[in-house]
Amino acid sequence: MQKLNFPTYSFRFKNNENKVSIFDGIRKKFVVLQPEEWVRQHCVQYLIHEKKYPNSLINVEKELTVNDLKKRYDIVIFNTDGSIHLIVECKAPKVAINQTTFDQIARYNLVLNASYLMVTNGLNHYYCQMDFENERYNFLKDIPEYSK
Repeated sequence: MQKLNFPTYSFRFKNNENKVSIFDGIRKKFVVLQPEEWVRQHCVQYLIHEKKYPNSLINVEKELTVNDLKKRYDIVIFNTDGSIHLIVECKAPKVAINQTTFDQIARYNLVLNASYLMVTNGLNHYYCQMDFENERYNFLKDIPEYSK
């Protein structure tokens, strides 16, 4: 797999029927290693190790309904009160981050109401803080570290 713009982390892999899988510590299972999954697993490790978010507040690959359509978010970080702190949208490294990507995460956020958004393809990362009052997002240099 391609080197990403994240620190180096160690992962567990297994090979089954010529398919490589990577262990997802949040979902507690091996998942097929696709380019987007490679980015997602790096991002989860980044959130845990660099930003100090506890595993117990992280949720990966869950379904949500947006305008009567079933969608799946990549990563959500919860606040301790159950509200959503951060949504992360992961793309494969070859997928360019553009307005369509931001429109996708913004649609998800209509349902989830997260305070922060992150979009990454593993090479480029974009961070935003929501300004609900003015119905827009403000770009940031980084997302905040976890604070209790």
